[in-house]
Amino acid sequence: MKKIFLTLLFTSLLFSQEKAIKFATVAPEGSSWMNIMKEYDAAVRKESGGKLGFRIYGGSVAGDEQDVLRKIRLGQFHSEGITGNGITEIAKPVRILDLPFFFKNQAEVDYILEQFDSEFRQEFEKGGFVLLGWAEVGQVYIISKTPVNKVADLKNIKMWQWEGDPVASAMFDAIGISPIQLKLQDVITSLQTGLITGAYASPYAILTLQWNTATNYLMEYPITNASGAVVIAKREFDKLPAELQQILLKNGKEYMRKLTLQSRKDNTSSLEILKKNGMKFIKPDANEVKTYDEIGKKARIALTGKLFSQDLLERVEKSLAEFRGKK
Repeated sequence: MKKIFLTLLFTSLLFSQEKAIKFATVAPEGSSWMNIMKEYDAAVRKESGGKLGFRIYGGSVAGDEQDVLRKIRLGQFHSEGITGNGITEIAKPVRILDLPFFFKNQAEVDYILEQFDSEFRQEFEKGGFVLLGWAEVGQVYIISKTPVNKVADLKNIKMWQWEGDPVASAMFDAIGISPIQLKLQDVITSLQTGLITGAYASPYAILTLQWNTATNYLMEYPITNASGAVVIAKREFDKLPAELQQILLKNGKEYMRKLTLQSRKDNTSSLEILKKNGMKFIKPDANEVKTYDEIGKKARIALTGKLFSQDLLERVEKSLAEFRGKK
């Protein structure tokens, strides 16, 4: 009898929720990304009186980012947490945030996001999505089985590239190497078997995905600051009453900003953990840093007209120069 009562209660609660947003992400269970996404869900449910909430599928159970985007277009999912690779599919100009060797610190990233937020949101909408919140992944580092300091060292690495990422392609083309393209979930096995001997990710992702267990070195100079976002299909968003739309947007901005700040803390502490666990950090000298910055310039030129316009690049560069001039 008790079992029947609980079943009826669960069914009643399930159907009392007027709209369940099916959300997927590659972020693994137990990570800060998932934990704060669940906080976002709880806040939306509470404020909407149970009329709205997320059904969260983490850990790539729904597939890679492109897989989930296809499923969203088919109506099987509604929302996703994406990094730059997913952003390419729906808002190419926004990838300007992921340019290699471009931003020197995260204060610069925050400034550009503030200045161009409205324009970037419009790009998501053109692609059929609504931006619920920016969710930065953070500074990205190269890890490898053998030391990487000089650009020449990279030519001895069997480097991974996230399948289909044009920004990574432009960077590796500028370096002069041909990486092996794989899905994110295939990286750990490929490192273990030696199919690849190098990869790249934020420090927190390196630990969370356990890539550090199959690598020995970290190049202590970030190749980029990886962007991220939580988005929802515009057709699903437009079906919602205005008050529920505002609940999603308001809480999305709040909790994704919380996630960005937490990610930065996680990345800082993860660098220390990696070092304590025996990973060797190798810092390029000043001449090599100049070479990497030149690689960044070549990549920007290669991507102009493909992902973003010359006009947008010039405006972002101008804003960045103005911000740096204020310091």
